[in-house]
Amino acid sequence: MLYAINRLLQRLSDKDRETFEHVGRVGALAQCWVTHYPLAGLEDRQVFIVGCCVHDVGKIKIETAILQKTCKLDQGEWDRMRTHPESGSELLMQEGMKDARLLDIVKYHHERWDGSGYPTGLGSSRIPRLARMCSIVDAFDAMISDRPYKKGKTVEQAKVELLEQSGIQFDEELVRQFLSLPDHLLRNPPAVRLDEVAEQGDLFYELTSHRKN
Repeated sequence: MLYAINRLLQRLSDKDRETFEHVGRVGALAQCWVTHYPLAGLEDRQVFIVGCCVHDVGKIKIETAILQKTCKLDQGEWDRMRTHPESGSELLMQEGMKDARLLDIVKYHHERWDGSGYPTGLGSSRIPRLARMCSIVDAFDAMISDRPYKKGKTVEQAKVELLEQSGIQFDEELVRQFLSLPDHLLRNPPAVRLDEVAEQGDLFYELTSHRKN
């Protein structure tokens, strides 16, 4: 499995370096979260970290011009972008990954608590818990990261936005748990080494946080 994930992440890096760096930071934040608030089982912890590291792998299938566009997407481009969760799940299945928890993270990380998300419009507790967690970490990193067309928010500004969207976009209980992490970890989480997560020592792909201080 690790070799297949490495291969997909290399393809994502080749396609769009910014997206690759984003998934690395999301995976690092996920690791911090479940280190401070361990999930019930070790397997769930591993699946959550790996799932966050590959949550945007479906963007391999999106045209580079759309991924790197620096202004607002038009409706056709937005419709195309919205296909990436299902494409990512399909790519993982094609690589032989069948764990439903992993596939759910990738497929449902853009669902919203109020049911207005995509691709299926699931809402509240019908969204798998690990996908709900990934959506919070994904959004938080997007908020605080600099882009060519916008300056990232401060950690405090991002916290406020997550709280404002609790019960609308996000699971309120999970938001409060995530935001209780120390600020220094939210700003610069330690990098993820997937070989350590998977406990397979001879093959690894290190994802650095790429956070600019």
